[in-house]
Amino acid sequence: MDAIQLWVSKHKLATVGGLWASGIGASLVAYSRTRSPMKPSLRLIHARLHAQALTLAVLSGAAAYRYYENRAD
Repeated sequence: MDAIQLWVSKHKLATVGGLWASGIGASLVAYSRTRSPMKPSLRLIHARLHAQALTLAVLSGAAAYRYYENRAD
């Protein structure tokens, strides 16, 4: 677990970008498997919104982690 925390603390932007890309991919797959009559462009917009929400949650978590990490020192 310490190795993962060390890697994430050194590669913050790569971590957030990877989570964003995986969020878009997961959302696209989820919307593609549903039998709803949505157009592909609308599916892409919804997938992007979900990925943005995931990114905001990750950035908030990273900010809280950094705050408590600096406070402990």
